[in-house]
Amino acid sequence: MLTFTYLGAGLAVLTGALLADCSQASSADYLPTCNAIAHAVSNVSSVYYPGDSSGHYAEDNEHWGVTSSAASACSVEPGSVTDVSKILQIIASTKTPFAVKGGGHATNPGFSSTRGVQIAMKRFSQVVNNAAAGTVDIGAGLLWDEVYSALDGMGRNVIGGRIHGVGVAGVTLGGGYSWKTNQYGLAVDNVVSYNLVLPNGTVATVTSADADLWFALRGGGNNFGIVTRFELKSYPQTDVWGGEAFYSSQYADRLNAAAAKFFETAPDEKATVLPSYSNTPTGDIAIGLLIFYDGPSPPPGLFDDFFAIPSEVSSVQTQSYSSFIKSITYQPDGSRMRLISLPVIQWTDSLLQVVHNESKYWTARLTSLENPPPSLSWQLENMVPTYLSHGDNSAWPPSRAQPFLPGTLLFLWANQSSDSAMLDAIHRSVATISAAARAEGQDIADAWKYPNYAIEDTPLQEMYGGNVARLSAIHARVDPHNVMGLAGGFKF
Repeated sequence: MLTFTYLGAGLAVLTGALLADCSQASSADYLPTCNAIAHAVSNVSSVYYPGDSSGHYAEDNEHWGVTSSAASACSVEPGSVTDVSKILQIIASTKTPFAVKGGGHATNPGFSSTRGVQIAMKRFSQVVNNAAAGTVDIGAGLLWDEVYSALDGMGRNVIGGRIHGVGVAGVTLGGGYSWKTNQYGLAVDNVVSYNLVLPNGTVATVTSADADLWFALRGGGNNFGIVTRFELKSYPQTDVWGGEAFYSSQYADRLNAAAAKFFETAPDEKATVLPSYSNTPTGDIAIGLLIFYDGPSPPPGLFDDFFAIPSEVSSVQTQSYSSFIKSITYQPDGSRMRLISLPVIQWTDSLLQVVHNESKYWTARLTSLENPPPSLSWQLENMVPTYLSHGDNSAWPPSRAQPFLPGTLLFLWANQSSDSAMLDAIHRSVATISAAARAEGQDIADAWKYPNYAIEDTPLQEMYGGNVARLSAIHARVDPHNVMGLAGGFKF
């Protein structure tokens, strides 16, 4: 079903050709748009300007990494769908660049930040458990840990982000891996409906009855309007067993062998182990394991190969799901950063060794770049072979025939002067690991990349494959004046 409501009568109507490129303007040039918004919105919404003593402006513009942030002309916190509609119409009529921030966890510059109008969705913060329907209504301004905390004690859960501080909107619109993906699929496979403000200000409730928008919103990012609410399927939730364990690199061979064996056998769809290889301040490599079992305790012997290896630190225990999520946090302390996607078919013992070698190689070469040295991390993920069988045709992934496994590199550094070296290193390391996977016989020539991990220069074709043409056509129909092109992100 696609239900429309038109809001904001009397506001400017879009006319003309594609919107102009505003990249050469300064923030001050957009103040008239900010003032127009301030006069148009109701008292449930607010507009803030640089120098705001309340802290709202700073918080609205803050992102996980300094390279993802920008000083906007103003920030807007809409408090109603009607006001979102008014804001979007004013932005469209003035051709003002803007950004929409949910959690602010994007690592690519300008993807949810702008020098124009920063829209912060934080006031859309409802969590409503629809027990009879088996769904939960979730506001687009929430973080996943806020959602899990709200559901804590209800015995229900939803499919969403996996670490502290990640926003609902970015994960869900980009695809959405979860700790429960093995059992229930991706976040896009678990949406029941979207509340969407279309680029012309029209408000729609989008369900599976609208074939095009339903397809596009499930993984197509912020190309089709502003989502204010997600209705997600819910599932039973008990306490879980999990946490983080860290090991000295002297045990790398044993850990790689244990992980490869675990991945190959896929012993239990409730069980997940995610290894990472990260440099330490002393120039060594620490190997981390994120361990999860969706139940109060795992079956005997399931994780024995890992716990037979001495760990330096371990927080693995029985706890609530929300407590588990809050325990997995990474604070970059205002660093410059990039994330890049690394898809493969299988994490074999030999490929894990290549990743370990890459972590040692780049640690040795980049440690002297800055003091303290950059932070480098190779993070690998594994799913059961059937994890894509829980959903159907969607913008992303472009095909469900081959269930590629996501991996990512996360590099953080302090100085702008290091940008070139760090970006070169992260691209070269992905190329080396991908070449090793191909040398093993893995057919990853058309491996689709996860948009939420993809670095900003990733071609659309490498994420969306054969879906690019259809997504471009849908965008042209619902956004003929390319209003959403005024916002950052991957664009059709």
